[in-house]
Amino acid sequence: MHKTQDLNVLSTTPLITPRELKSAVPMTEKAGESVVAGRAALHQILRGESGRMLAVVGPCSIHDHDAAIDYARRLKHLAGELERHLFIVMRAYFGKPRTTIGWKGLINDPHLDGSYDMATGLRKAREILIEIAELGLPAGTEMLDPIVPQYLADTVTWAAIGARTTESQTHREMASGLSMPVGFKNSTDGNLQVAIDAMNSARQPHHFLGIDADGHTCVVATRGNAGGHVILRGGRGSVNYDPVSIAEAEEQMRKSGLEPLLVVDCSHANSGKRSELQRHVLRSVLQQRLDGTNSLIGFMLESNLYGGKQPMPDGVGQLRYGVSITDACISWETTEKLLRYAHDELARGDAPNTAGQ
Repeated sequence: MHKTQDLNVLSTTPLITPRELKSAVPMTEKAGESVVAGRAALHQILRGESGRMLAVVGPCSIHDHDAAIDYARRLKHLAGELERHLFIVMRAYFGKPRTTIGWKGLINDPHLDGSYDMATGLRKAREILIEIAELGLPAGTEMLDPIVPQYLADTVTWAAIGARTTESQTHREMASGLSMPVGFKNSTDGNLQVAIDAMNSARQPHHFLGIDADGHTCVVATRGNAGGHVILRGGRGSVNYDPVSIAEAEEQMRKSGLEPLLVVDCSHANSGKRSELQRHVLRSVLQQRLDGTNSLIGFMLESNLYGGKQPMPDGVGQLRYGVSITDACISWETTEKLLRYAHDELARGDAPNTAGQ
């Protein structure tokens, strides 16, 4: 009899179960309290009960534990100073979607050598997320693989569905069961309707195939996630953070029966993938917010300890500390200046108008 399956499969390797990983790297009480408090604060922003803006700030991708925690400590200190007007969440991305090929992130290849030790990758990601939460700093990540949330979701305050997966039914169903607010990016070609449709879909109950804490395949039933919002990241050759684009996005969301809730990604197509231009996008977003565009609830910045990016080295020992190996990022010094500027601008808008007195 001819073989009809696994013709292109070289091997299958059993993986640690979510329950086993959580037992090996348990959630601490302090980290758990941080996650709960962070999600509550974010829901207040989504409901319009808070004057703060969401700021998701951090590396394009995390590839080094020590640099990630170094960055987190700095961001936590700054977040405490600026908490009156900004709710700062650290961008902690461990999976990198690829249009073609390339390094797929810490979970997929934690040793950066093509060994694909995903058990170690999941453990490292969980350890980093718990350490960030123990600092009292909320963390946000992209939910790229529908299996990964069983391993990490309890440590995450905010999640994103990326531009390449927003149209995926699998990811919409997964988002409907996530325990934290979820942002849906417009597609890479700039199509906003796919993100709006994803947000609407994720608000509904779903039944789909997944795994449980013991790694068993099962039917997952969800109640729907009311914490959805749209992330504007621009498209091929165009931006969508300008006032006209924001007004059009508001109108499009209302026509779909949704309250406009918009986060602007200052990177990616909105800055032409030139990290230094993120500041211009941020200034436009802040000015629009000050002008009364309350649908703009947040922004995202790609930032690292040092600016720019570096090519994937032949060996880990050749890596420059704190420099991105994926998209170029702004430096910590620039990040601090921009976040202080954002806080000061929002504070200016919050000040009472004394003109003519």
